[in-house]
Amino acid sequence: MTQNTPAQPAPAGRFASAIDRLAAWLARHWLAVFNVLVALFVGLPFLAPVLKEAGATGPANLIYAAYAPTCHQLPERSFFLFGHEFVYDVHDLEAVGALPEGSNVLQRQALRWQGTVETGFKVALCQRDIAIYGTILIGGLLFGALRGRLKGRDGKLPKLPLWLYGVLLLPILIDGGTQLLGLRESDWFLRLLTGGIFGSATVWLAYPYVEEAMTDVGRMADENMQATDNTPAANKTYPQTGQNRPPAV
Repeated sequence: MTQNTPAQPAPAGRFASAIDRLAAWLARHWLAVFNVLVALFVGLPFLAPVLKEAGATGPANLIYAAYAPTCHQLPERSFFLFGHEFVYDVHDLEAVGALPEGSNVLQRQALRWQGTVETGFKVALCQRDIAIYGTILIGGLLFGALRGRLKGRDGKLPKLPLWLYGVLLLPILIDGGTQLLGLRESDWFLRLLTGGIFGSATVWLAYPYVEEAMTDVGRMADENMQATDNTPAANKTYPQTGQNRPPAV
């Protein structure tokens, strides 16, 4: 008497089930995943000057190069580690010969000057970007801690009104815009302040919508997996017979 081999799920069914499981996991843990990614993004630029100081020039240069498309990395708008000062202005850097006298913003950006043993080495993100991504990380952590308490009776999170988000954009637009046009030069405190306002406002505008969307995705994924587990008997394949109906008693 031959024994039939138990039927295996079709490859398409296995793939769909794996996608549902992945979607359900991401829907439940999206905030943790995103916080980790933001932490890495804002943390690696601080590793670059540490590696420079340790003599690991190659890995440090890789970090500077990787962040170059995302940030101007101007030395007068960056923080420095292991030097005499934490910040420098253009005149300071010209005085020590780090920058050519009278160079414009584009020329200073093209130099991609990273620092020296005397001045220290710059962080691979500018001050404003550090504030933006740093507050996005802090805001994400606070959102995770408070989202359960902030939900209303309808289960929805309060959302930042678009008009208020527009108001909160004004500081960074004014500070960054006037600096970009050459009307004035900002300082590290204003860059941190305006970047922090922008990052915080972005979290409280976007994250409630993402949370609701991920809740829906998780619900749909759970329903799909439950439907697969509760497939009607007429549609199941029974291992005893390899057929789509129960074996005869």
